[in-house]
Amino acid sequence: MLVEDQSPEAGSSVAFQLDCSPEGFKKSIINHLRYSLAHDPETATPIDWWLAMCLSARDRILERSSVNREQHRNKNVRRVYYLSLEYLMGRMLENNLVNLGMLDEAREAMQLLGQDLDMILEEERDMGLGNGGLGRLAACFLDSLSTLSYPAVGYGIHYEFGLFRQEFVNGRQIEQPDAWQGFRNPWQIVRPEYTVPVRLYGHVEMRFDTTGHGRPEWVGTKVVNGVPWDIPVAGYGCNLVNYLRLWESRATEEFDLSAFNRGDYVDAVGEKARTETISKVLYPNDTTEGGKELRLVQQYFFVACSLRDIIRRHFRSNDSWDNFADKAAIQLNDTHPAVAVLELMRILLDEERLEWDTAWSICQRTFAYTNHTLLPEALERWSVPLFQKVLPRHLQIAFEINKRFLENEVARKWPGDDSKLRSLSLIEEGNPKMLRMAYLAVVASHSTNGVAALHTKLLTAHLFKDFHELFPERFNNKTNGVTPRRWIKACNQELAKLIDSRIGTEWPNHLDQLRRLEEHIEDPAFRTEFMAVKHRNKERLAALILRRCGVEVSPDALFDVQIKRLHEYKRQHLNLLYILTLYRRLLNNPDLDVCPRVFIFGAKAAPGYWLAKQIIHAINSVGEKINNDPRINGKLKVVFMPNYGVTKAERIIPAADVSEQISTAGKEASGTGNMKLGLNGAITLGTLDGANVEMLEEVGDENIFIFGLTVEEVHDLWEKGYSSRDYYNNNEELRSVIDWLASDYFCPEKGAFDGIKHSLLDGGDPYLVLADYAAYCEAQGKVDAAYRDVDGWSRKAILNTARLGKFSSDRTIKEYAEEIWDLQPESD
Repeated sequence: MLVEDQSPEAGSSVAFQLDCSPEGFKKSIINHLRYSLAHDPETATPIDWWLAMCLSARDRILERSSVNREQHRNKNVRRVYYLSLEYLMGRMLENNLVNLGMLDEAREAMQLLGQDLDMILEEERDMGLGNGGLGRLAACFLDSLSTLSYPAVGYGIHYEFGLFRQEFVNGRQIEQPDAWQGFRNPWQIVRPEYTVPVRLYGHVEMRFDTTGHGRPEWVGTKVVNGVPWDIPVAGYGCNLVNYLRLWESRATEEFDLSAFNRGDYVDAVGEKARTETISKVLYPNDTTEGGKELRLVQQYFFVACSLRDIIRRHFRSNDSWDNFADKAAIQLNDTHPAVAVLELMRILLDEERLEWDTAWSICQRTFAYTNHTLLPEALERWSVPLFQKVLPRHLQIAFEINKRFLENEVARKWPGDDSKLRSLSLIEEGNPKMLRMAYLAVVASHSTNGVAALHTKLLTAHLFKDFHELFPERFNNKTNGVTPRRWIKACNQELAKLIDSRIGTEWPNHLDQLRRLEEHIEDPAFRTEFMAVKHRNKERLAALILRRCGVEVSPDALFDVQIKRLHEYKRQHLNLLYILTLYRRLLNNPDLDVCPRVFIFGAKAAPGYWLAKQIIHAINSVGEKINNDPRINGKLKVVFMPNYGVTKAERIIPAADVSEQISTAGKEASGTGNMKLGLNGAITLGTLDGANVEMLEEVGDENIFIFGLTVEEVHDLWEKGYSSRDYYNNNEELRSVIDWLASDYFCPEKGAFDGIKHSLLDGGDPYLVLADYAAYCEAQGKVDAAYRDVDGWSRKAILNTARLGKFSSDRTIKEYAEEIWDLQPESD
């Protein structure tokens, strides 16, 4: 069949030639097997079938893309350019088939070919381009930008190995290279014709013209090439295809033939190896000076390439800088890309010879900044000596920006107030001096936003308080969201079909329509089927756990899930203390009437974060003991899924009963796992932190379990003087489980978990685990009681799905487009 599109500017019908019927898709697959892969159906392996399917789906995406590109060029559209160091894309085939509206057709085509679509889908590896919520949010945003027909390009790094592949050896995290590309990745398209040379290191000299006027010149640099790889991102319905452009570092000279001829075979490729380290891995370990330098080089490399590409696009359709800010909106996704400000200023000043005020105006009208953290230590800060070594000219520009900002903005607002000058300076005094990249991003951007209402409130009240007082109009909130296409329609297809049967099929584009599910809450058949879908998802997850972890769990048990990056403020160790508490109670009373429960974890710890890795080891060691203890009659199980990523999340989230969102109040910016889990009918157990606050407003306090200190109470406790030992000494159960963990009961290695105990006691318990322990245990007791009420629990689960439609990334992107980017959709 032919798919037709109404061209918005011409008013004429655009006929797409590729047949999207099952028979047409089957023909495409066979053609790609034969002519792209040199196979036929009789010799094709599962990976060949997967590749042929991907190429067939990609053909249909690129056909649409070619029309989009022509339309956008003809109209000289305004675009948003999204700069992010990570994109957690996951697998692409199933999601692309959903967005093409071809999942059922693909399944039928594979049946005609004697193949099982679900088995073929398992051949795909997750793309190793991200780590946690920051990268997954960026991926959701790309989906929504395309779905809503906003012209956009995402920019990042083409990592060869991603973060790492996590393995557990004797319960400990071991990092292995994540060779995510395998033999071939069919979604990416290399564009060597758009290679960008990037300069690094060197020094600055003053060059004088015949009139004696001097200008700084960056000389003696080392050059690295940035080669772009494009990944097409199709929106739902495939009305628009945007691109994610990723930069790979390559040496300017691939091979030193003279060194090779001298017999120096290693040196012959040495420079190539050193250069290409830049795009090897996401977040290299920065506990060493070499690691810090590599991180800075990475960040500059990708923004320098991206800006050159943005400028090239601009001058393809325009002949002046005058309208650059009218055609390009650049969004800095956290502080990693903030060095883009200095690079654009360098280009405008040194290469284009614009006056300072003109260049600065272009920057401020072009850049916008999203802050994703309230942790001061997580904000990018670079030592001045390191910056001087890697980017000497950029450091000069940073000092000049700081000088003008302090003199023209701060001193005028607070004349004679040296304390304000120090607190707002982009340069933090000390030995060594540090360049504050978050401050640079705020000063250089026309908009700074937080990602949840509470987060933005805390940003303006604490972290950026003085900046907010200086520029109140620049600060705003954009609460995060997730794409329902991947996080319900693709990953929980039975639930999606159940929703379709009750409210129709428009909800993936209009998630607020989920509210209409409340009309069916009194229908016993609907409640029964909703929970039956959940139970079947739990059966599938239980089978996966048995295969991957060797642990047998019952789908009738309560599945209690905490899946997120491993960090102390996310408090996986608070969850661990409750598990120990429950285990201890069961050992003391094997007949204790508790709801059988499976605690499911998924998380990676940064390679240099030793305490986070010790928490992983502790959870695995405790789980090993519990899972093999016949005395508790299977009432308690603990599972830590290795190598957590998007695909694992797509298996766990539809099966979750309880969603653990237990960060210390005031530490989590937003969270998006809470949204995905809630939309799939999991009930949140959490603190009043991040987006949990807004989720509470949406679902009602009877459909969520809130516990613990509030932001204000946390502040007051620290002001009074918090002593974790007081909680330890005054709570016998808490003291017993901490001492038990630190004994040799769970691990024969002496002192294996002393770091956790030290952090909680002598280390001052920086994230108030002990202060919230009693309230957490009490809340877990309420969860236990509520789960026994089958009918009541089903109502809570349905209402979570029905009432969380606010948390669609479509809503978030519309707010960015209308209130920050001034961006209009460009096709029907």
